[in-house]
Amino acid sequence: MLRSLRFGEADRILHVYTPRRGKIGAIAKGVRRARSRFGGRLEPFFRLELMLHEGRSELLTVTGAQTIDGFPRLREDATALDTAARACDAVSRLFDTSEPHPNVYNLLCNELALIDADARRAGHANQLAFRLKLLLAAGFAPQLTSCASCGERDHLSGFSGAAGGVVCAACEAGSFPLAEDAHEFLATALGRPLAETPPASERALRQAERAIADTVEHHAGVRLREAVAR
Repeated sequence: MLRSLRFGEADRILHVYTPRRGKIGAIAKGVRRARSRFGGRLEPFFRLELMLHEGRSELLTVTGAQTIDGFPRLREDATALDTAARACDAVSRLFDTSEPHPNVYNLLCNELALIDADARRAGHANQLAFRLKLLLAAGFAPQLTSCASCGERDHLSGFSGAAGGVVCAACEAGSFPLAEDAHEFLATALGRPLAETPPASERALRQAERAIADTVEHHAGVRLREAVAR
């Protein structure tokens, strides 16, 4: 469950990400009534098995719901809760389509399970590693091993969203400076599982976030929320 919005006197509009139908919209009628059979399970971050009726409306109607995992522990920690919200928002913006991406669904489930198991995993580095893996799933992960413009493997000093990755000194026009530790974080986080996200300084993380944001805006035409609350 990505998002849940109040609608009318007792209903909710749901934004749901599924393994077989991508992102869908649904309506849960009467869910806000005290005696609703759905209880509190139709809320963000719940992993559910939904029974849906498909009529003429663009919104499917929820007729039943079973909880697979409610991730209750992440709701007890403010940072974990914020990280979960930003992960769901990133999926919603980058994969706002009915095209199925089961790997994205599995990635989001893994992210929620990780921070539910240990809230200390939540935070800036984790969010950026998650977004890098979303870029990989979307097909526009940044080029990090050589200059994205000319292929030079040495003297990599900047990052260009337009070029699609790191650039050398000769191709740095239109880029921004990328420090060595920020470059290392990007490359390591992209290659490791989420559970092994590397630590980095706040300066490196800010540069890495800018690189991710520039890539997303240039290649997907999407602007993501900041990875941490300011």
